[in-house]
Amino acid sequence: MLLANLGKEDNIKRLLKLGRSTPEGLQSNDRIIDQLLDLFVKGADGTYNKDANFDYLSYLFADIAKHAEGRAYFLQKQAYDGVIPLTKLTVFTEHRSSVRRKGVASTIKNVAFETGQHGLFLAADEINILPYLLLPITGGEEYSDEDMDGMLDDLQLLPPDKEREADVDVVKTHVETLTLLTTTREGRDRLRDVKVYPLIRETHLAVEDDGVREACERLVQVLMRDEEGEEVSENMQMLVRQPGKKRAPQARAGGWADQESEGEGEEEDDDDEIEEV
Repeated sequence: MLLANLGKEDNIKRLLKLGRSTPEGLQSNDRIIDQLLDLFVKGADGTYNKDANFDYLSYLFADIAKHAEGRAYFLQKQAYDGVIPLTKLTVFTEHRSSVRRKGVASTIKNVAFETGQHGLFLAADEINILPYLLLPITGGEEYSDEDMDGMLDDLQLLPPDKEREADVDVVKTHVETLTLLTTTREGRDRLRDVKVYPLIRETHLAVEDDGVREACERLVQVLMRDEEGEEVSENMQMLVRQPGKKRAPQARAGGWADQESEGEGEEEDDDDEIEEV
């Protein structure tokens, strides 16, 4: 927790260069940042210290990832174990600890600001980020065959008692990360191909939080836009939100929340920037 608080200072980047001998039983190398990451992993099941979970290190990682040097570290395969550091964190997006889930979600989002590396994020044999973003925000809803055609295998035929992430801030963070991945044409095409929009539609309906719903709407606005020289499919067009309209507080089954005008001349700002945590 102390390191997490110190992470608010810019000079926390020094951790990326500092070294010390590896503590016995950690099986890491002599870089402090690698030791902390491996400590965090082992904290999940108490294999290093049965009395400590090290969950708050995820907040430290999120702050380090706000810096270009930190993002580069999380995306660079490390020589001592041949692993991309970010992949050590993605597996915890559905962990039982809310602190761990929130910190990991924020770290992933901040690293995703490295838009030139989105190919690495999306590649199935590299980071393969999409299952770790989509599973937490998916509930036990049923989808039509058309909606499911193309969905990731991890998301097909989930049990009806599958629970969606309870923390609305975490849901919003994951949706914002997905929006960051639409920065490139490759990312937009990939999200369309794996049928992200039905999942976002149901998330929009199920989560009664303005921040989450606005994040969902921004993502769909990007996905449904025509690409240069192309038209987006009819299914995507069905998800468009009418400009200048505001939704009613209640959602209707099978679509976006009701959209009712609340006065002439009012327009919503669809150009809100996603800010680093």
